[in-house]
Parts: sequence; C-alpha cells; structure tokens
Amino acid sequence: MKQQRPYPALSVSAKGERSIKSGHPWVYADELRAPKQPIENGALVDVFAGNAYMGTGFYNANSRIQVRLLSRNANDRFDAAFWRRRVEYAVAYRETVMPGADFRCCRLIHGEADQLPGLTADRYNDLLSVQVLSLGMERVRDIVLPALAEALERRGEAVRGVYLRNDVALREREGLEQGKGWYPLPGRDTPDSAVTEIVENGVKYLVDVENGQKTGFFLDQKYNRAAAARIARGKRVLDCFTHTGSFGLNAALAGAQRVHSVDISESAIEMARANAARNGLTNIDFEAADVFRLLTELERAHCRDYDYIILDPPAFTKSRATVDDAFRGYKEINLRAMKLLPRGGYLATCSCSHFMTEGMFRKMLRDAARDASVSLRHVPETDYLKFYLFQIV
Repeated sequence: MKQQRPYPALSVSAKGERSIKSGHPWVYADELRAPKQPIENGALVDVFAGNAYMGTGFYNANSRIQVRLLSRNANDRFDAAFWRRRVEYAVAYRETVMPGADFRCCRLIHGEADQLPGLTADRYNDLLSVQVLSLGMERVRDIVLPALAEALERRGEAVRGVYLRNDVALREREGLEQGKGWYPLPGRDTPDSAVTEIVENGVKYLVDVENGQKTGFFLDQKYNRAAAARIARGKRVLDCFTHTGSFGLNAALAGAQRVHSVDISESAIEMARANAARNGLTNIDFEAADVFRLLTELERAHCRDYDYIILDPPAFTKSRATVDDAFRGYKEINLRAMKLLPRGGYLATCSCSHFMTEGMFRKMLRDAARDASVSLRHVPETDYLKFYLFQIV
C-alpha cells in the first residue's frame, strides 16, 4: 500500500520508472498516467511506480516536462529549512571545488544538478545573476534567493544585489511571464549599477548582468579558455566570434605574438576593447565583422597570417528542425579555418548547441578535414561542451 502523504500522487509508466531509476530528474507528460484529481500547477507531487515511491517534484501540466523531481527521500519535509539546506549544500560545494578567486566568479546554482530544478544562479563578484525557469521554483524564490545571499555573507562574501534575468522564452512554457530587474533583498537598497568586475584565469572583465548575454557572461567556457591559452605563447591568433573578448584575451595574456579578435557585434567589440585596456594588453586588436564573410575573404586571398584559429560561435540551432542547417554552418567555418592554417598550426573549435550532438560535431570535423585535405591531431585537453583542440597535420 502507498503510505499516506500530504501531496497528490501520480503514477508513471514503465518507461518513466526506468528513466527515474537511471537518475533522470524529469518526468515527461507521456510517461504519466492522468491524475485522479485536479492538481495545481507549481504544486509538489509524489511520483509512484505501482506502490513504490519514486520521488517528489514540481508539477506543471503546461509543460512537456510535467514533473521536475527534487527529492527521492520520502522523509523530506519541503519547508523553508529544506530549501535553505539545499542552497547551503550548493554553495558549500562550489566553495570547495572552486576556491579562492574562482569562487567569486562561478555558477553557484546549476538547476537540477543541485536538486533545485529550474534555478540558475551565477556569481559575478558582488552581484548574483539569477534565472528562475520553473513555476515551482518561482513559488519558493522568496525563500531561496535571500538564503543564497545569506549563505555567501556567512562566508564573508559581499552581495551587493541579485538581478533576475528572466527574459527567456522557456518561462512562457511554464506559464510564467518574461522580464528582468532587481530582486528586492529584504532590508537592502536597490543597487545603482548592474556592472561589476570579475577576474577569470587572471583576466579582468567588466560584466553587465542587466544587458550581457544570458546571465551576463559565458562562465561555462572557463577551463576551455585556459586550455586554449596554454598553447598560445608566440602564436599569431585569429579569435572568431569573440563576443567580449574572452578567448582572445586569454591568449593575449598567455603571450601570443598577436591576437586579432572578430565579432559581428559593434557593442561586443567595444566591450572587448575596454577589457583589453583594463588588462593592459597591447598584443590584441579587434574588428567588427561577419566571421563567415571574413573567413571566405581570407581564404580567397590565400592568407597565411595565422597559425592558431579559435572558433567559438553562438549556437547555430535551437531545435532539431534546423540541425542540418547548423551542421552546414559549423562545417563551413571549420573547413575555412583548416584551409587557412599551415601544417603544424592549431585549431580550437567548439559548439554550445544542445542539438548538435557530440557525434554530429565529430562527423562535421571529419568531413571538414577531409574536404580541406588535412589531418587532425587531437590535443586531448578538454572535450567538455564539445570543445576540441587540434593540430593541423
């Protein structure tokens, strides 16, 4: 018999049971049997397979992900103390694995990975940039967000403010409105600026959490930037899709002979120039240009100015429907880069698109190398985020 619990019960199919047992935190609509009673969206529900308790999570009939599991412990009580503990666990973990300066510039809360489904919280020095992407998490944010600031301040870490970057379409799938603005931390004045300085891999950056990409800065490439920088000394580097300069700045600081950083966005290039000046770097210059067109022009001119090219493009696809077009786009820039590089030159290339799988990305690289009539020697520094370092041979 199912034990009596205070939450509505939902039954999962055999497929859903296998998924949960494998560790997956989501239960999809087609894995659930219809509820026996109406359930309020955003409420907590228990999930059962037969009479076996599988976990408790946030329910939302508006979403294809109808249950986001947050606990598999039948003894958990989901009160304020529970949420404060979850936040404390996440912060303590980041402090342990990313100590010192790294802790002041990192992702503190990573959604389901920290058993806080639908919550992303990035720390940029004294500012926190937060996205709340599930209805259930929206309902407890007034417990969670003050707890996050308090967890940092107990460690002597200043928190000037929390900025909500809820300007993402995913919220609408949960029945939530988009928007952005300061979260009112109890007893504090609203900050007068959403800009702060961070240091990552020894490079100083200004970060605008209000207007920057995603939550303000691409933290997930931190170790890939470090790996790319390790081979940059003495190289002539073409840094493509530089955004605010991160890969190029890392290469320049590591002792590259010269770095030419390119992005189509004039405003991003201006920020990149400011970041270079902030770091006192004189071996890097910037150009606002279409990278596809630039690579084509360089190839036609038989340019041999570079022995190291970095490709960090935006996601070329946001859905499976356009993944073939994305494949062609990735192949074009990689093919042209391979043709521009001399034998012995280096290529750093990556994809941040979820739908461009690792297998597809590898196939694209093989196809591009074949068409460029080169071979690739893999530098096995990092394969994370579909990031590869190759030597052209």
